[in-house]
Amino acid sequence: MLYPLVKKALFQLSPERAHELTFQQLRRISGTPLEFLVKQSVPTKAVTCMGLTFNNPLGLAAGLDKDGDCIDALGAMGFGFIEVGTVTPRPQPGNDKPRLFRLVEAEGLINRMGFNNLGVDNLVENVKRSRFGGVLGINIGKNKDTPVEQGKDDYLICMEKVYPYAGYIAINISSPNTAGLRALQFGEALDDLLLAIKNKQLELQAYHHKYVPVAVKIAPDMSEEELVNVADSLVRHNIDGVIATNTTTGRDLVQGLKHCNQTGGLSGRPLQSRSTEVIHRLSRELNGKLPIIGVGGIDSMIAAREKMAAGASLIQIYSGFIYHGPRLIKDIITHI
Repeated sequence: MLYPLVKKALFQLSPERAHELTFQQLRRISGTPLEFLVKQSVPTKAVTCMGLTFNNPLGLAAGLDKDGDCIDALGAMGFGFIEVGTVTPRPQPGNDKPRLFRLVEAEGLINRMGFNNLGVDNLVENVKRSRFGGVLGINIGKNKDTPVEQGKDDYLICMEKVYPYAGYIAINISSPNTAGLRALQFGEALDDLLLAIKNKQLELQAYHHKYVPVAVKIAPDMSEEELVNVADSLVRHNIDGVIATNTTTGRDLVQGLKHCNQTGGLSGRPLQSRSTEVIHRLSRELNGKLPIIGVGGIDSMIAAREKMAAGASLIQIYSGFIYHGPRLIKDIITHI
């Protein structure tokens, strides 16, 4: 397998430069016969979730392909589903660089990207060109300069634009890298947002004559009481799924490591246990009323099985994919 050599070269570069270079190459082969260079055969292990059929339960988490540039090339690696985004109504550059850091000893990443993307219209055009045969999730957020109290308007704009092209829509209210965003996870702000999203979903269903499920992505840093309240709100508003979890602002497991004190969300191996705890607690609270998509530190077949044993119906990888490459996809799907 070439990935260890590729990784060694990429890890000589800054994380964001390595990402840009990788995606330049993936864009070149995406949708062309050269996709065979990244294509791998994986077994079909169909799963039905949120009313959709997935070829297998492993997906790519949002954040890696924000603009949907490389859907086909990534899909050729064997993912059952791919979540693109987070995308916002208007293009935005994100936060100042540097904004992505490797914690190599911990197989972790810290990012404060800030929803850098080329806007929802650009994403939709890329999705239209894609030939990916799996389920495509589209993750949406609000622009940085949209006041939090008007944030729901941004979600509704994005929903309307992506609805015809999405397998499901993910609502990102849990990134720590947009000021005030996580406030939308609580109390009246959450209920107001979910009510608006559900009403828009039903309006779009009637217009397009198809039902596109909506999942909400939550943070791992909630208290038990907050988690219970979020679960209750999701059920009351008939949301179709929950994605647990986003990155953490906690640093307990990475103290003393290079970059550990950078601001932003921590992902990868240090998040693994906490995200699994959240899934387990959510599963008990939801009691099968809506499915959980588990994400956070999945870096092996065992870690994937732990997420599913905790209550996840589907799982996603991101940092583990960066550290272990396409082989991780095949290992997980083969042994899940």
